Amino acid sequence: MSDPSTREPGIGDFDFLVGTWKVTNRRLVAPLTGSTEWDEFPATVVCHGTLFGGAANLDEINFPTKGFSGLTLRLFDPVRAQWSLNWVNSRTGLLQPPVVGRFHGEGYGEFHGDDTHEGTPVLCRFIWSQITSVSAHWEQAFSTDGGQSWETNWTMAFRRTEEGSA
Repeated sequence: MSDPSTREPGIGDFDFLVGTWKVTNRRLVAPLTGSTEWDEFPATVVCHGTLFGGAANLDEINFPTKGFSGLTLRLFDPVRAQWSLNWVNSRTGLLQPPVVGRFHGEGYGEFHGDDTHEGTPVLCRFIWSQITSVSAHWEQAFSTDGGQSWETNWTMAFRRTEEGSA
């Protein structure tokens, strides 16, 4: 592992995630319909470490009440000074279009990408925020008007577990 004090800006941004986390998910039942009904469910995340000297990491999330799991591969592009966040779930095994972006100051990162939701083209936004050594917040939002307005449709509250402590 490289010395964090000699890293390029951006390298190591996701080091905070290494370890084991309990997650409370809140997902909008029917995104893009005007619905305000939320489904709440648990998950466990294991982030398997810092790779490429802090320029990559990999985590697996298990949704025990939903019957599937997912995997996120995060890769840092030093030329563009941005991260790509790449998601796949066990139901399809298909890698979804990445969202790309960066952290803006301590504990806040914003990432965007083109996607579809039930056949509708959307701009997708991920925000990482409220990052501490024992907690973090993630949210996903969709926009159908090119980013003029956003509908948050999934949030995750992360709490580090005892076995995930450094």
